[in-house]
Amino acid sequence: MTFIHDDFLLSNDAAVRLYHDYATQQPIIDYHNHLSPQDIASNRRFENLFEMWVNHDHYKWRAMRANGIPERLVTGDGDPKEKFMAFAATVPYTLRNPIYHWTHLELKRFFDIDELLCESNAEAIWDECNQQIQSRDDLTTQGILKKFNVTALCTTDDPVDSLEYHQQVAQSDFETKVYPAFRPDWALFVHRPEEFIEWLSKLSQVAGVPVETLDDLLAALKIRHDFFHSLGCRLSDHGCESVPASFCDAATASKIFDAAKAGVAATAEQHEQYSTFMLVELAKMDAEKSWTNQFHTGVWRNNNTRLFNEVGRDLGCDSMGDTPQGRSLGRFLDRLDQENKLPKTIVYNLNPSDNYLISTMIGNFQGGEIAGKMQFGSGWWYMDQKEGMEWQINTLSNTGLISRFVGMLTDSRSFMSFIRHEYFRRILCNMFGKDMASGEMPSDFELVGGVVKDICYGNAKRFLELEGS
Repeated sequence: MTFIHDDFLLSNDAAVRLYHDYATQQPIIDYHNHLSPQDIASNRRFENLFEMWVNHDHYKWRAMRANGIPERLVTGDGDPKEKFMAFAATVPYTLRNPIYHWTHLELKRFFDIDELLCESNAEAIWDECNQQIQSRDDLTTQGILKKFNVTALCTTDDPVDSLEYHQQVAQSDFETKVYPAFRPDWALFVHRPEEFIEWLSKLSQVAGVPVETLDDLLAALKIRHDFFHSLGCRLSDHGCESVPASFCDAATASKIFDAAKAGVAATAEQHEQYSTFMLVELAKMDAEKSWTNQFHTGVWRNNNTRLFNEVGRDLGCDSMGDTPQGRSLGRFLDRLDQENKLPKTIVYNLNPSDNYLISTMIGNFQGGEIAGKMQFGSGWWYMDQKEGMEWQINTLSNTGLISRFVGMLTDSRSFMSFIRHEYFRRILCNMFGKDMASGEMPSDFELVGGVVKDICYGNAKRFLELEGS
């Protein structure tokens, strides 16, 4: 039997039946990723396996560094084939790391290759995959989305993005719906005034209005929010160490804005106040349009100063943080709830020690006649592996309604990451199958299988309200 076989990760008959009869047939709504809309619009055909598979992958970069690979073959100027060979030489050392599972699922699902990747077969696999990439139409960007039955996906987009490629896709006959998601992180960067001022200039240009005051900023963001909505956007997204709750009035926030606009960096306290003010205002915009607001919390970014100075940000030098989460999240949600302006919300948590804290906190704000209005998001980043997914599923099951969960996403820059939906579905079905076998769930496949189908697809379709999904 090959490593990746039909019943991979499925440990009993109930799990096998749940997966094959209920999970595999479900389409995919990938409602949070970092894919390039330009690549989709142009139906990009990758030049080689490195471009398609290794480039821009933080997980692979971290593993390669841990295996002693020089940086020139990680993020540096090494030849693409050299970099792939270095990754292939690393793969055997990733046993029990999720990279080992992902790697072989991807080889099997994309190229029908059953071999275990290693240094000795890397060149043959390189040649075979490159030949397939150049000859098969189901390995272009649009071909991949069709192959994996992706009905809709949401990219991650700055308010200053033109969204021209989303428009191109929408005007084409491509069946997969490609929507933007509103990610206004730079609107909070009063602690880095040089970059903040540059971003404000871009916002002014695309919104067509001057941005000199805080009121101007909010007006420009509203213009862009409306524009995103017109192109089918129904989600916003925010990355933060924790959801802030240092409330201040508009006058205080305006002073902080004015100082940053004049080149004076906000203090940590001022940044917290200003961020809270802005996130409340942005959440109100979301609530008015019935959008879903996403928070990615619990990360510490760019920890390696040497690599940051040499190469830049987003190099795989981010880690799980232990910033306090609960009280500020609760106060933030409560402020919006008091004003009846709390939008549908998904909170993704990176530190599993906070799982129960966050899941029980968001449970305080369920209601408003929206099933699953407050979502404890899927295992994120370092937690989108087997154990992390199981922890998230168990936490949600014990403190909320797993039957209302909106399921998995890729959160990836790689078009080969759609196997993460399969990986999640196998893990989900195995957990439910074990419960059925032990008598902790009834042996009612119509009931349990229906929940599986909803978690894989149905709940996201209903909850997110993405047109055509």
